[in-house]
Amino acid sequence: MSDVSAPDLNAPPTEAERIRARKRFDGLCQRGTAFLGTDYAILGGAMSWVSERHLVSAISNAGGFGVIACGAMQPERLAEEIAATRALTDRPFGVNLITMHPQLNELVEVCLQAGVGHIVLAGGIPPGAAIKAAKDGGAKVVAFAPALVLAKRLIKMGVDALVIEGAEAGGHVGPVSLTVLAQEILPHIDQVPVFVAGGLGRGDALLSYLEQGASGGQLGTRFAAAAESIAHEKFKTASCGPMRGMPLRRCSLMSVFRLFPYVGW
Repeated sequence: MSDVSAPDLNAPPTEAERIRARKRFDGLCQRGTAFLGTDYAILGGAMSWVSERHLVSAISNAGGFGVIACGAMQPERLAEEIAATRALTDRPFGVNLITMHPQLNELVEVCLQAGVGHIVLAGGIPPGAAIKAAKDGGAKVVAFAPALVLAKRLIKMGVDALVIEGAEAGGHVGPVSLTVLAQEILPHIDQVPVFVAGGLGRGDALLSYLEQGASGGQLGTRFAAAAESIAHEKFKTASCGPMRGMPLRRCSLMSVFRLFPYVGW
């Protein structure tokens, strides 16, 4: 028998291992971070009345990309929320607009007037006029693709990036899991950055999709449970506390992001 002991897989990484892991992670995320203008290619999933100024600014200040959830806001209310978020961060953030909103065109104009650099169009196939208005105003457009055929159509319509969101997600999604969706879309779409979403709660899960060709990821529930989130504490405990018998980590986004690339959550 060999006297060589097996490596301790539970041992914390050495500094050299951390440096190598960060270099590799940054390489995989390079397209996503360049598109978002952030340290990490991680978007905050837009959650109505939760993805507001406090959580959005915290995500951006931590190096990610916060996204305001416009939801049912009227144009004046959205303008207030953008201004309030900008008062809390000087880092990039975006705005998620629901395509079925009856004042979609006015909301796009509010974003442009406020200098929002990225507009996420969600909840359905975005109208061509909204895409054109956003791009003509200098913003980058992100849209959701629940199938390869729609991903190709959206690219032809002019979107600058895609989010492929599996059925595990909490938003307006299709019936297909992210595992299946990623295998359908990632090998065939390289014209624009593609971000994955749905059921992502660990760094190693995101890493697996980055290695398949994704440019980054979008997380919602994990951020809703963060200390900076205004979600009720009972929701945080119910959504993240009991999983696998693990206690809820009430840590700030600043401390979480420093660990995320290496060991996940």
